[in-house]
Amino acid sequence: MEQDYRMFTGPAELHKAINTLRGIVAGISTDATVQADEIAELAHWCALHEPLRDRHPFSEIIPIVENACADGVITDEEAKDILWVCSSFASSGKYYDEITSSIQFLAGMIHGMMADCDLSDAELHALQSWIDANDFLAGTYPFDEINSLLSSIMADDVITETERNTLLAFLSTVIDFKDSLNLTEKEFLNLRKEYSVAGICAICPEITFADKSFCFTGEFNRGQRKEIAAKVTELGGIAKSAVSGKTDYLVVGNAGNPCWAYACYGRKIEEAMNLRKQGAHVIIVNENDFWDAVDDAEAGIL
Repeated sequence: MEQDYRMFTGPAELHKAINTLRGIVAGISTDATVQADEIAELAHWCALHEPLRDRHPFSEIIPIVENACADGVITDEEAKDILWVCSSFASSGKYYDEITSSIQFLAGMIHGMMADCDLSDAELHALQSWIDANDFLAGTYPFDEINSLLSSIMADDVITETERNTLLAFLSTVIDFKDSLNLTEKEFLNLRKEYSVAGICAICPEITFADKSFCFTGEFNRGQRKEIAAKVTELGGIAKSAVSGKTDYLVVGNAGNPCWAYACYGRKIEEAMNLRKQGAHVIIVNENDFWDAVDDAEAGIL
């Protein structure tokens, strides 16, 4: 048993575990009622980290979580207590920067929201509020993807079954299933096949040109690819034919692209998405946003 938890011996791993717990509690608390499955998920977190019970800060955190779960009801005050104690320990370490810690929290929050295998309207609105309040994460995975999907879903104030399932399918790729009691990856495989999202353009991305690397895919409404590459070079950027870990922007053409909402498909898109999952800062950009940035740069608007 102890060998199974050897990965939780370093300060960075401990910090990640606490950030994830903060997110799980926040995610569970977004709904009006806490379900039995959600309480079981928290209890599972305690069991998963039981070998660390005698180690600071788990010696303080685990009893608080256990006490909150004991009666099968987690009150608003109990949730606030857990979040407060976790935050006090997470903020005391400098093992991760703010962006990494926030993405860990986001993954935990999604885990908590999906602990009952569903996503309510209240949870979607809470997730949107968190995304809106943390826009400093723009450019990182999976922030851009979630932001684009949610913005499209919420645009008409009606959440359809297709939209909910599409978001569920994508969010299931963010969860660490090995740390979950109720959720298994197998149950989401068919959902991913039916509601596949291969790539998503960022919403209103901040685009600069000086010394930035650009790659292009698809057919463009405005200009040929050679002309567009020349425009990037003219503005101080670098045009490349292939996507790599050094690519800053992959620009997706709109012509003949019948994609759902912000989703877009193709080999370069897939390569860019895989690079983003690995931590590369490749931003997938819609053609319209690219040309807006070009026009602003030529007009001297920073």
